[in-house]
Amino acid sequence: MKKNTTKYAKYAAEQEYLRLQRELRGGLTALGGVFFGGTLWFWLVEHWSLVDSAYMTIITLSTVGFTEIQTLDSRGRIFTMILILTGIVTIGYLVNRFTEALLQGYFQEGIRLKEKKNVIDKLSKHYILCGFGRTGFHVARELYVEKTPFIIIDMGDDELEKAQQLGYLVVQGDATLDEYLIEAKIESAACIIAALSSDADNVYTVISAKALNPNIRAIARASNEEAINKLERAGADAVVSPYVTGGKRLAAAALRPQIMDFVDGILSGGDRSFYLEEFLLDEEQCPCLGQTLKEARLRNRSGALVVAIRTAQGQLIAGPNGENILIAGDSLICMGTAEQLRTLNSILGPINSPRKPQS
Repeated sequence: MKKNTTKYAKYAAEQEYLRLQRELRGGLTALGGVFFGGTLWFWLVEHWSLVDSAYMTIITLSTVGFTEIQTLDSRGRIFTMILILTGIVTIGYLVNRFTEALLQGYFQEGIRLKEKKNVIDKLSKHYILCGFGRTGFHVARELYVEKTPFIIIDMGDDELEKAQQLGYLVVQGDATLDEYLIEAKIESAACIIAALSSDADNVYTVISAKALNPNIRAIARASNEEAINKLERAGADAVVSPYVTGGKRLAAAALRPQIMDFVDGILSGGDRSFYLEEFLLDEEQCPCLGQTLKEARLRNRSGALVVAIRTAQGQLIAGPNGENILIAGDSLICMGTAEQLRTLNSILGPINSPRKPQS
């Protein structure tokens, strides 16, 4: 509870920092406008030199009590009184904001936000999760358990507050807009997950992501079959409908409960004994290309089991036998412990895989 309270305080402090930043900038802009307006008056209306005009404006705003540089008529003195009152209000507002900033640790919060920006700038091969609603919450939890670097984009204060309480890295903004995707370092991201509540927003997010990074893998949430088709046309590599998937899993849990328990145990959760992992056979790095599974002896050397082969053309070969040949561009779908999969990864190259298994 104390940890969550501390993280909530950090989120609240960040919002307070942004508010103070806006108000300080607004006060400085207003003071600059008053100074500029006063200088223009003395220069253009009173026909003083530019230096005298600026000097008269400064001593008036600062209320130091110096005498007038040149004699002013009634009109000039009325303007000077207005200038004094405006300056007192503006400077008083600035002093009040500055004092509040000091008392609330504005400058310390600024340092913390710079550190956060540095963390985001260093992100590479990370995942971008758009939307932290009911679906996004569970996606983030799985990514966190897998120790996969990720960043969340969401507009809601409540959602981001909850995300920061859990220790996640967040960006507040509209994921359908390029500027927030760029802020989340989409150009160096490995995957984007569009889990927004609106199908239309998910379509826009996928289109924007693919335009900014054509090589990124895009996963999207859809509420119906029509949305699935649109997201696929928009460039999504995989589309998941919680309703369709949920219905299938409910039926499978009713008909084959033991199998579903096993499948759940290898797909998710932090206390797993076995993992499923996909390994891409890279043409330049894999030393086993051209060999059969029997010749490569992957099972004997690593202990991991090759349960399927996905060819470069997308064909899935389930339960491959020892005569299947390892071809560049194919992917091996393997099952084993974290240590076994790490050993297999080193045997095969190491090669590029979506993510390395974590213990």
